[in-house]
Amino acid sequence: MSAADIHLFATPYVPGSAHGRLRRVPQHAGADDILILAQGDVAGLSGRPAGLIVVEGAPLSHTLLALLGTGIPTVIVTAQQAETLQAGAGRAVWLDGATGLITGDAGTGAAQAPVARLPAAGQPVRTADGEAVYLRASVRSVAAARRARAAGAAAIGLVRSEFLLPEADALPDTAFYRAVFAQLCEAAAPLPVTIRLLDVAADKMPAWLRSIPGAGGVLGLQGVRLFGREPVQSVLHAQLAALDSLDPHCDIRVLIPYLVRLEELQYWSAYLRRRLSRPLALGAMVETPAGALDLVNWFDSADFVALGCNDLMQCLFAADRDRAELRHYLDPYAPLLFRFFRQVAEAAAEQLERVQLCGLLSQLPGVLPVLLGLGYRAFSVDVSLIPYLARSVESSSLGGAQALAHQVCAARESRQVRALLGVPEQGEWPFLCPT
Repeated sequence: MSAADIHLFATPYVPGSAHGRLRRVPQHAGADDILILAQGDVAGLSGRPAGLIVVEGAPLSHTLLALLGTGIPTVIVTAQQAETLQAGAGRAVWLDGATGLITGDAGTGAAQAPVARLPAAGQPVRTADGEAVYLRASVRSVAAARRARAAGAAAIGLVRSEFLLPEADALPDTAFYRAVFAQLCEAAAPLPVTIRLLDVAADKMPAWLRSIPGAGGVLGLQGVRLFGREPVQSVLHAQLAALDSLDPHCDIRVLIPYLVRLEELQYWSAYLRRRLSRPLALGAMVETPAGALDLVNWFDSADFVALGCNDLMQCLFAADRDRAELRHYLDPYAPLLFRFFRQVAEAAAEQLERVQLCGLLSQLPGVLPVLLGLGYRAFSVDVSLIPYLARSVESSSLGGAQALAHQVCAARESRQVRALLGVPEQGEWPFLCPT
């Protein structure tokens, strides 16, 4: 097989263009490599390849989501596509993480779609008819906050504080968090910064946390459910003490993770306000259908709400998002998913402006205009996606987005939604069945 024979469209994942030689996953990746690897190989990857091709990957898995922050152009292929690519191992190819194209044709591969100009930091992006849309950044490090400001983020919409770790796996204390929170504010300034309190989950277990029975798992102890357990409680108190001691000029908001019930929100918001000596805006992270459907009652206790779409979809579709064989259950083009978000938006009514959507959903091809049409205006996204999403916003009109959302919600099957959005059909059943 020659390189020119390779020409296929994979599922886009991390945007950007790459040129290099196809290689099966090695121990160390070189800058001229485009690696073909399984999802299980991602965590052990060393070096920085030009691009990644993940075979049968689960887009919503914690493993693959971590790739978004690297900026390495990445696509996801089927096992059948992988066989074609592996037959061409060693050949030079072009990879476009925004369109999913993998090709050995130099003319086609070099002709990449132009990236939109970077938005002005701290400002909304506007649709073609002037509607303001806020593209905020999801970050897990000080360096990422600095990149977010350079990329034109409207704000830091979500700091994943569970990934802020001291050296040598030490238990983080107040001094550590005081220093790193101050660095985050400085790196992002003048952007507002929303810090999500410690959100421990199955695949986000820090080294300092010993095994807790029932911790992690799809429906287990995670997020706020661990706030009363040691050593999580001590770390939570360290975070709160650090936030309380920050320079008042730091524009900080606090997000409480994995809340399900209104009573739970009321308890923890009161708990936090007792421990904080100065008023900070407190938000609720809603990641289950139960919480989302009760949203209309939450705004008396929360200053803002973040809808965590990854875990919400996991609960809605009853499928572990880290298991690659269940990836088709978590279908981001299922019409019932958009009908669900329409129901949430209608219930929130005039309070919808206080809702921010987090997670991968809004960053997938074709989805953002649908969410705009449903009424959502604020999104927390990975830094590398901001220019591409800005281009999508600027090329959309509110009227067109509303008409598109109506058509999507009226559809019966995912293939109809994909056709409306111009997304290639996957050609696989969205459930497990005999082969």
